Amino acid sequence: MTQIAFDSLLPGKPVALEVDGKPVCIARVGDEVFAISNICSHSYAELSDGEVKGFAIECWLHGADFDLRTGEALTLPATEAIETFSVTRDGNDLTISPKTKEK
Repeated sequence: MTQIAFDSLLPGKPVALEVDGKPVCIARVGDEVFAISNICSHSYAELSDGEVKGFAIECWLHGADFDLRTGEALTLPATEAIETFSVTRDGNDLTISPKTKEK
């Protein structure tokens, strides 16, 4: 679990941080905040260096797009989804944590 201030995030400007030792990309779209793996599933590249386009982020290296809401690979060359993380907001405080697996 990692905490960050909502007002420290600028819309369309992704931020890299670690959650339980995993590299995570945080992106703000309007008043919503999303957390996904910071590593592209196609090639080892940090998504936080990419461009946010609506609810998608583009990997800067080969141009693959990922859905910020689901982690789904939207365009080639990526074909595998990436991990998403839980974001909870309490006022200005955001808590980013791994999603729990449903049984």
